[in-house]
Amino acid sequence: MKDFLELCERRQSCRNFAEKPVEREKLTKCIEAARLAPSGCNSQPWSFVVVDTPQIVREVAKCGQQMGINAFLEKAQAFIVVLEEHAVLMPMIRGVLDSQYFAKGDLGAATVAICLEAADQGLGTCIIGLYNREKLCELLDIPIEKQFAALIAVGYPADEKVREKTRKPMDAIVRYV
Repeated sequence: MKDFLELCERRQSCRNFAEKPVEREKLTKCIEAARLAPSGCNSQPWSFVVVDTPQIVREVAKCGQQMGINAFLEKAQAFIVVLEEHAVLMPMIRGVLDSQYFAKGDLGAATVAICLEAADQGLGTCIIGLYNREKLCELLDIPIEKQFAALIAVGYPADEKVREKTRKPMDAIVRYV
């Protein structure tokens, strides 16, 4: 196994994709990583839509280009949509907590697993926060009531250079007791 922290340092939000198709096997491996992510009560409250058909990829890219931003999506070669499914908790816990109590964290874990696996395979990803959800639902045949957890652009980086990360210092975010 490679050094995990090195992988975390190498992973970055890619906004410059090469015009090179992503192999379906690599996308499947990303979904396998997400499938193995931890989840509360092993509820696995997720499903995934992998978009790798070029014509549909272009349409999804347009959905992510809201308010004049994200022009770089035109070069994305694939997208992964992470959807929230109903979390089924153990009966003892379900009686006390809402069934979706753990789902947001679980979906975050699945999303980061996709991005880290992609980075490990030499792919770049960018989690898109602004997109036309209604149009995506129509385009990808997703029920309108379905909750989106993430829209992830995927492709080979056009530039292999890893940017220096700007993060808060450790003493600003951790306290040991």
